Amino acid sequence: MDFESSEKPAGPRREDALPATAAAAVKVVIVGGFGVGKTTLVGSVSEIRPLTTEETMTQAGVGVDDIQGVERKSSTTVAMDFGRISINEELVLYLFGTPGQQRFWFLWHGLFEGALGAVVLVDTRRLEVSFDVIGRLEERGVPFVVAVNSFPEAPQHPLDELRAALDLPESVPLVVCDARRRDSSRDVLMALMRYLHSLAVTPEAS
Repeated sequence: MDFESSEKPAGPRREDALPATAAAAVKVVIVGGFGVGKTTLVGSVSEIRPLTTEETMTQAGVGVDDIQGVERKSSTTVAMDFGRISINEELVLYLFGTPGQQRFWFLWHGLFEGALGAVVLVDTRRLEVSFDVIGRLEERGVPFVVAVNSFPEAPQHPLDELRAALDLPESVPLVVCDARRRDSSRDVLMALMRYLHSLAVTPEAS
């Protein structure tokens, strides 16, 4: 009797397969406060179908999660987001988006393992939620760039004022982006790659 199943086991989609020319991979972490657009950035720039762990927000988060300024948000990342983008034929970036709520920050330890750098997304309506995020990266010694996500209703400020408000050193890149747009999100990642390269060439720049 033939017990072999006629159904083939599920596998990755052809378009999700790693390019045969890929010779190196870099792990990058996308961090930021709650509701700043991390899942959106990973989803917009990823060349594969992104893995997300979005769950519907419930009453359990009332009084625990700070949703001031993002009251209309109905879902949240509870573990991580994952995506991939090829910078060129040989270099691939693996993107890991972190949860924004502080009660999930214990997951950061694993997500930062092996990461070469990070992107800090900020929302000018709630700059204060970025202070602890930036402080944690500085404590860990993780190189990062800061990207101001341009929400339609968010106030706009000169970059030098934002740099002062965030207490960022001049050496840390500060850029503006629209996390919904693939080209804009890619530019943020390229800014990080250039920064990492500059640190490798001149370590004192850090």
